[in-house]
Amino acid sequence: MPGAPGGMPVIAPMPAARPARIPSQRDTDEVAAAGTTVDHLTETYRAHYRSLLGLAALLLDDTASCEDVVQEAFIRVHSARKRVRDPEKTLAYLRQTVVNLSRSALRRRILGLKLLSKPMPDMASAEEGAYDLLERDSLIQAMKGLQRRQREVLVLRYFADMTEAQVAATLGISLGSVKAYGSRGIAALRVAMGAAA
Repeated sequence: MPGAPGGMPVIAPMPAARPARIPSQRDTDEVAAAGTTVDHLTETYRAHYRSLLGLAALLLDDTASCEDVVQEAFIRVHSARKRVRDPEKTLAYLRQTVVNLSRSALRRRILGLKLLSKPMPDMASAEEGAYDLLERDSLIQAMKGLQRRQREVLVLRYFADMTEAQVAATLGISLGSVKAYGSRGIAALRVAMGAAA
């Protein structure tokens, strides 16, 4: 470095840095198109959950499976949201996922039915199966003959496996009423089943 008069070194100024580039609208659009946002997916869920549930219901026969399929579809689309570049295609992607998951559920059911259709060595005989079927049918008929509240209490208590307190809370009646309806219902069932036998 050349020295200045008086023996002091001269420090040259650094070259000016280039001005920072201001992002254009095109750059902003590219960032937005990097994938479906969580907010967009949330709005899609609010707007189209029921219609996707209806789509699954056309393919599957029970509500629980339909709900599982639609929830799984949203989870998968959420995981792959960066690959869905156009937010307008999110719904189409969800529909296709619901269809694919429904098909998979049906395949699993068919496979399960094929495996179940083979008789197991310890299965009941045909006569025992027929007897169980007749007994179940007579129980259903006897249940239909009960008063509405008795039937509700017995179904919740013994088929839904609820406690008496849970039954009372579900039906909006007192615990004593649950006990009374339950005991009267069982007595009526005994009479009806005894008459059927």
